[in-house]
Amino acid sequence: MVTNSVTIAEGRKTVKRRLREATDDYGKRRTDQAKKRVEAVCPALLTSNDDLNYNQTDAGIIGWYAGQRIGHSCGPGGRGGKVGGKKMLTPVLKSLPCVTRYENNPVLTRHDVPYSCDLVFNAGVIRWKEGYAVAFRNDWGCSQAEWERGGRFKGTNIGLAFSPDGIHWTVEPEPVFEIKDEEILRAYDPRLTVIGDEVYMTFAVDTRHGLLGGIARTEDLHHYEMISLSVPDNRNMVLFPEKINGKYLRLERPMPVYSRGRDRFDIWISESPDLVYWGRSALLAGVEDFPFANDKIGPGAPPVKTDSGWLVFTHAVDRDMTRGKNGWEDQWTKRYCAGVMLLDSENPYRVLGICREPLLAPEEPYETTEGFRTNVIFPTAAILEQDGTVKIYYGASDTVTALATAKADDLVKACLAGGPSLCAH
Repeated sequence: MVTNSVTIAEGRKTVKRRLREATDDYGKRRTDQAKKRVEAVCPALLTSNDDLNYNQTDAGIIGWYAGQRIGHSCGPGGRGGKVGGKKMLTPVLKSLPCVTRYENNPVLTRHDVPYSCDLVFNAGVIRWKEGYAVAFRNDWGCSQAEWERGGRFKGTNIGLAFSPDGIHWTVEPEPVFEIKDEEILRAYDPRLTVIGDEVYMTFAVDTRHGLLGGIARTEDLHHYEMISLSVPDNRNMVLFPEKINGKYLRLERPMPVYSRGRDRFDIWISESPDLVYWGRSALLAGVEDFPFANDKIGPGAPPVKTDSGWLVFTHAVDRDMTRGKNGWEDQWTKRYCAGVMLLDSENPYRVLGICREPLLAPEEPYETTEGFRTNVIFPTAAILEQDGTVKIYYGASDTVTALATAKADDLVKACLAGGPSLCAH
């Protein structure tokens, strides 16, 4: 057991200041000075392979160690081992105990799709008529064996399915959405939101000149009217399911590679009078707010309104360049976890609390050892049921769609226990 040299008792202000100092040093590449600050916060971060482990460390991981006692002695680097026969990455992350995975996961796979399909994931889900509807990403045209021989997917489209219970799905006979021309390469990662009597789909768009976020409107889930496309690079947009103070709101993840020098992406919020023109953009949460991330964070599912505020489900990524083959590719160095935060009901620019532990961490075989990119959990939809249960849909290993549940009250408590954002103003 590692006993950390910084504890919660030192006070949030001290920890916040040290985290910001360490982040500044990292960004300026002042490695020696930053190492000293890391060592002051938690000596356990500096292992025998100092440079490698430090370079995979940032303020988020520092915060994790600084605020807790971790039951292992390695830093954020390391290849991991096996526990109970399962391949484990380090540091070992666990899901919140209040979250329960559906026992027969996954709920949607390529075997459910009646047309060419290899990966079914990152799906948006809404209540629809007497049941549920899901719009899912479908990558098709390449098996694992073909990939490892140099093959690649032939295309990506968005499929549609319906369910009476949100668990058992019937997929429509053909895809319902696809964009491709000389400039646009593909559209993918749909999120569905009902606002009033209309349904909106946000999605990502790869083009020859950058990554865009799109918004479309639909009345029947089969036909879509394009409303807007962002400038590059922006992705992971989700809409709030109601207007607030007369404005539409969205969460998004801009991708400032040039100014940050690497993946270091955060969650922003913007508003619009008409879903076309967006402004009043503000930083909502940074990577350093999620102690189990050291690479990027971003929106996951559209926000869910509760009596205590807006529950926002996020993705949070830690990267370790020593990780080898994890899935089909020769090397996959990232791990995606699900996170959760709470925003003020009337002013979503105000963060009430952020859970400092993973909501869901990769633990089951369909999350850790099976699939295209293993150790990936990406929350994409959340449905609040009348009994206070939240259905949380997520992509697992970029391959299948899975389901977990939790009580909204437990999620709110976990957010409030973590306190507000360290970086948003």
